[in-house]
Amino acid sequence: MSDEVLYEVVDAAAWITINRPEARNALNTPVRHGLKAAFERAEADPEVAVLVLTASGDKAFCAGGDLKEMATVQLTIPPSDYVPQPNRTIDISKPVIAAVNGGAFGGGFLLTQSADLVIAAETAKFGISEVKIGRGAPWAAPLPWLLPPRVAMEMLVTGDALSAQRAYDLGLVNQVVPLADLAAAARKLAATIAANAPLSVRAGKKMVYAVAEHGRSAAFDEAERIWEPVYLSEDAQEGPRSFAEKRAPKWLGR
Repeated sequence: MSDEVLYEVVDAAAWITINRPEARNALNTPVRHGLKAAFERAEADPEVAVLVLTASGDKAFCAGGDLKEMATVQLTIPPSDYVPQPNRTIDISKPVIAAVNGGAFGGGFLLTQSADLVIAAETAKFGISEVKIGRGAPWAAPLPWLLPPRVAMEMLVTGDALSAQRAYDLGLVNQVVPLADLAAAARKLAATIAANAPLSVRAGKKMVYAVAEHGRSAAFDEAERIWEPVYLSEDAQEGPRSFAEKRAPKWLGR
């Protein structure tokens, strides 16, 4: 990892921190490369059960692309993996929690949208700023699935941001907490996930996204396929056994 992206594993959670507070944690080249390396490292580590993506400072989670860097190159259409996106350009089977400590705009909002769960500080805001600088936001295609379509439309055509509370009310955010409590709330959620059977956790995540791509009947068929290896796993026997023996389960992930 570079100084721009910090990486630490604590209690089965990989903490990935964008570390450019002086630049509102904007996504320059070292940050983009650092995020990709961190996501891939966490996915490959068998000791990691969950990822937490956050940022340094108390002003911004991520202001989006680094406009100063962009101004030095002739921009055309960025590749789909220009910003590493969990669950799209990087296949991550483990849950990703975004702990949003401030403004999340453009590419910063992309990262929160790509996460599986979002905890936001009361000061956080979410916005699609591309419309204000003449750029595009194809990454926002899933937004009408996450928000009412007319709210997504408003965000795309106005560039106006959602407050943390409004985002929570609309179901985009799982929790809103005081900024001082953000890390603790993320640790608690990560610990809850890490304590569960890993195969069940990953299948649950996979099913949510699979359902979005299928009609009702096909979704049931796909869900059966996703959960079959979980039912047949050693952990599926360990769970009931540990309950009967009145002890904590010892998950093997197989």
